[in-house]
Amino acid sequence: MAEIKQVMLCGYGGQGIVLAGTILGKAAFHDDKWVSGTNSFGAAARGGACRAEVVISDRPVIFPYVIEADILVAMYQTAYDKYIRQVKRDKGIIIYDDNFVSPKEAGGLKYIPLPATRTAIEELGGEMGANIIILSAAVEITGLVTREALRAAVAETVFSGLRELNLKAVDIGFKLGEKAKVKG
Repeated sequence: MAEIKQVMLCGYGGQGIVLAGTILGKAAFHDDKWVSGTNSFGAAARGGACRAEVVISDRPVIFPYVIEADILVAMYQTAYDKYIRQVKRDKGIIIYDDNFVSPKEAGGLKYIPLPATRTAIEELGGEMGANIIILSAAVEITGLVTREALRAAVAETVFSGLRELNLKAVDIGFKLGEKAKVKG
């Protein structure tokens, strides 16, 4: 049986959720996986709840949408509240930005808080890059894709003027993910 990982990233429009989903999909492709990705914006592109779905498999993806997320990466409370019901019960992993999300923990799910936005502000000088920090930390924690594949996907996807900042965000995220693994 093929291993399939269903990932949902969510937040509000303007946080780079769709970009993070695109990068994760490209990284999985670099790792020779089969990938499907979709995204959705709320009523307002900026400020409304949005999500990106990525299905990663060892074999062709038969159904391209997330049915039950193995992993939910949440960057904003409203989006978290909207999509938490789509996480696999008793096996799901919730990775969330502790600056914007305060989950009501449910039994059987693993919750991992990360200071993605706070770290982006402190180390990168602003909120830009928080999406890449939390994505990289999630990759480090879960092993969804290799570090090399994620770095390559960021380098080829991000606009050249922001490439250096985002590659720095990748390294910061890997470090946050390593710390979270040690605590967990």
